Amino acid sequence: MDTILAKMNEALGFELRAINMYAHYASNVKGIHRMQLTPLFEQEVAESLAHANIVRAAIVKLGGIGVTERNPLPIIHTNSYIEMLEYSLSTEMGASRVYREVLDLVEKLGDRELYDSFETIYFSELRSVEEMRMLID
Repeated sequence: MDTILAKMNEALGFELRAINMYAHYASNVKGIHRMQLTPLFEQEVAESLAHANIVRAAIVKLGGIGVTERNPLPIIHTNSYIEMLEYSLSTEMGASRVYREVLDLVEKLGDRELYDSFETIYFSELRSVEEMRMLID
């Protein structure tokens, strides 16, 4: 159980980091790209918050305590919208990797409800990866 709780806390840390990063980028994107990217980044904030709530509830369900600190990777300030998207892509790829690992662990538990919740998050992260890739190209 310790392994799955640790992996879920890693996912929670990624979501807490994403909330901060996307809020920062939504506030700092400039120029003509602001009209399209501010709503995108704000949507990612809301999505990350929703994911964090699901993960936190799963941790508690399994008898654990959710982390309150974000993932320690630095949030890089930039005025370049391309760099913002590249950092966003990197974050989404990292989150996708962690959720894939969580899914494998949850599957072994045999809790279908929990599996479905994490599978939904995993597919959401994969969609975000592809969205960021398309915006960068």
